[in-house]
Amino acid sequence: MSRAVLRFIRLSPTKARLIAREVQGMNAELALASLEFMPNKAAKIISKVIASAVANGDFEPEEVEIVSCRVDKGPSLRRFRPRARGSASRIMKPTSHIMVEVAPAGKEEEKSKKAATKKTPKEEKKAVKASTNEKKESTKKADTKESKPKTEKVPSNEDLKQLSGVGPAIEKKLKEAGVTTIEQIANMSKEEIAKLDEQIGIKGDIKETWQNEAKELLKNMKKDA
Repeated sequence: MSRAVLRFIRLSPTKARLIAREVQGMNAELALASLEFMPNKAAKIISKVIASAVANGDFEPEEVEIVSCRVDKGPSLRRFRPRARGSASRIMKPTSHIMVEVAPAGKEEEKSKKAATKKTPKEEKKAVKASTNEKKESTKKADTKESKPKTEKVPSNEDLKQLSGVGPAIEKKLKEAGVTTIEQIANMSKEEIAKLDEQIGIKGDIKETWQNEAKELLKNMKKDA
């Protein structure tokens, strides 16, 4: 990084800052090219300071960026003009101090990235609190999961809904027909199945699916017992 300073220049700081804001953060070569076509007095002076800053660091203009272009207020020169009836009016002629800093483009990008990722002490405290709260919540959840015993559903002989396609309505019809257990469906004969088909109005499901499923469920119940 290199810099150049121009002090006590006869220029208004408010006017010079308008140009300085436009140039700040730009590539030095691009800034010099744009300032050349500006009609302001400040543009010509600031372009000379930028060129001086680039030369002080032995850089090429296309290699560097303008990190900061600062305009500070200098002392004001007092002048007086004679007016009517022997009076005089004061004229203030302001001066400025211009400082320009340039740096290679890559280094400045790295600094800006570090500054963006850097956390303030308050943000760090908040992050630590959030992490501790998350850990506490996770441990609480783990404890509740461990404390709650797993309740597995034990298949019962009287639960007809275990058969595929049997809902509350069909279960009600089966009970009205006298079929209350899975064992009854498993041990039904062909004649009993035909009668049950007529009563319920479901053809084919008892023999093809329900009876086979009932037999498998009974086997599993015996194994569990």
